Amino acid sequence: MRVDVLTLFPEAFEGPMTTSMMWKARDRGLLDLHLHNIRDHSTDKHRAVDDTPYGGGGGMLMKVDVIANAIEAVKDTDQTPVIYLSPQGRLFSHAIAAELAQHPRLIFLCGHYEGIDERAVDLLITDMISIGDYVLTGGELAAMVVIDAVTRQLPGVLGAEGAHERDSHADGLLEGPHYTRPQNFRGLEVPEVLQRGHHAEIETWRREQAIRRTWRNRPELLFKAVLSEDERYLLAKIALDEGSLSR
Repeated sequence: MRVDVLTLFPEAFEGPMTTSMMWKARDRGLLDLHLHNIRDHSTDKHRAVDDTPYGGGGGMLMKVDVIANAIEAVKDTDQTPVIYLSPQGRLFSHAIAAELAQHPRLIFLCGHYEGIDERAVDLLITDMISIGDYVLTGGELAAMVVIDAVTRQLPGVLGAEGAHERDSHADGLLEGPHYTRPQNFRGLEVPEVLQRGHHAEIETWRREQAIRRTWRNRPELLFKAVLSEDERYLLAKIALDEGSLSR
């Protein structure tokens, strides 16, 4: 997958996008990341990218002509999504990450100041994404979050086949607990079922633990999770033991 990022601060990506899984994905040619400085597309002698808004108000806005120049310089076809990271966008999720991973190329626009000229949204942006109900100084951190989550969905990025399908939220549930050596640490034992090595029992236990953890930490997710009749019975039992699930 090719990813183009339009940003005022390309250097912000040097750490997160050059370590761990992102480095491995780029090294294997699975992620082709290109960073573009939006200032390079300004026609002003001072390389200005922002101006005061019509009608007054606090702050500055990124200029529509500069944004248009930057996007049109890298966009190849109308099929390539142009995504603006904005607190007004649709709330990012595992499902959206999987959706975006189906595209061969993505373009991200990182905003700053009070945002961007609305005409850029009307004419050039195909999608807006928010990573949460809060405001960041700029779109760079949000872009890195989205790129990381999307890259994990690409075949071959994670070591184990289908590993991304076992992540939290992949099936609507949080992932259950995991353990490694030592077997006993400060009086806490690794659950016996994991020590026996019976794969069917382990998978059943992990599914039950995922339901329990989701119930305790994010119960609202269970309204959308796909559960079998046996799992619904288990959930009802957990609810009776630990308290009622309320909308």
